[in-house]
Amino acid sequence: MIEKEDPVISEEEAAQYDRQIRLWGLEAQKRLRGSRVLLVGLGGLGAEVAKNLILAGVKGLTLLDHEQVSEESCRAQFLVPVTAQGQNRAQASLERAQNLNPMVEVHADSDKVEDKPDDFFLQFDAVCLTGCSRDLMVRVDQLCSQHSIKVFCGDVYGYYGYMFCNLGQEYNYVEEKPKIVKPTGGSDGPEAKKAKVDPNETTMVKKTASFCTLKEALEVDWTSEKAKASLKRTPVDYFLLHVLLKFRTDKGRDPDPQCFAEDSQLLRQIRDDVLEALAVSGGLLNDDFISYCFSEMSPVCAVVGGVLGQEVVKVSIDVSVDPHHPNQYRFLKVPNCLIPFIFPLGFV
Repeated sequence: MIEKEDPVISEEEAAQYDRQIRLWGLEAQKRLRGSRVLLVGLGGLGAEVAKNLILAGVKGLTLLDHEQVSEESCRAQFLVPVTAQGQNRAQASLERAQNLNPMVEVHADSDKVEDKPDDFFLQFDAVCLTGCSRDLMVRVDQLCSQHSIKVFCGDVYGYYGYMFCNLGQEYNYVEEKPKIVKPTGGSDGPEAKKAKVDPNETTMVKKTASFCTLKEALEVDWTSEKAKASLKRTPVDYFLLHVLLKFRTDKGRDPDPQCFAEDSQLLRQIRDDVLEALAVSGGLLNDDFISYCFSEMSPVCAVVGGVLGQEVVKVSIDVSVDPHHPNQYRFLKVPNCLIPFIFPLGFV
């Protein structure tokens, strides 16, 4: 990763980011202002993530996408003009993305991400992958893990979406919790001896989270006793993710509403093959899943993109934070590394 300059917040930027500086402080905003992020995939989800990162005020955002604008992508992607069909999605998104915040350096790259050398990814502080194949995500995740670069992945399939993050083997953060007031010795009775929560005071509790790689998250041995014991607590959407990633690998695209009958049959076959290969019950996923995994839906993109963008921002403002100053950590709790979503049922 390239050596970073000490970021400086100008008066204009201080005014622009006044509300969030009041939220997490000037030093956190400086760290965010010094972060460079790579965003791969400018579909509906990618557009939402780009918007959130640009408005937050990162140093630079590179939009990488070799695909062309289609009628389908225009429905969920608000950064491309309707007149841009046939143009490269990254290039077509650049103008509107830059207009969101002229203080952020936004770049468009129309190369194919699979053709990028390893060194390309090492110039960023965080990499966010959308619309990518399983093999590519595993490759980039392993590479970035070796160089302490934060990795995020996400996709939207109809009513279904997921996010993954890898922040390293040891990620320190602090939770702000209500302060527990110990009982004083001068009171009598059982109630007086109980510890009480003071709603007017909080305390900072240091914690450490450990993140696995995407390869480890997807290659669980479900024949082991430990995995079998956790199977009931595992959302079935985890297995649906396997099905959808294999569909993308086999077909080079996601389920298409224009090929609904053909793709529905293929999804059933892939479902059976995947569950058999994972050595889990074939009844985990009934045929109902097919009805909600076609196309990108704008509301789902907005929610998943909001979560993805939020996590990238939280990690960006935590770069090189001194663990002895817990107040700088207070907004930095991160979720589990792999989170599936089903809408409108809510978060799983």
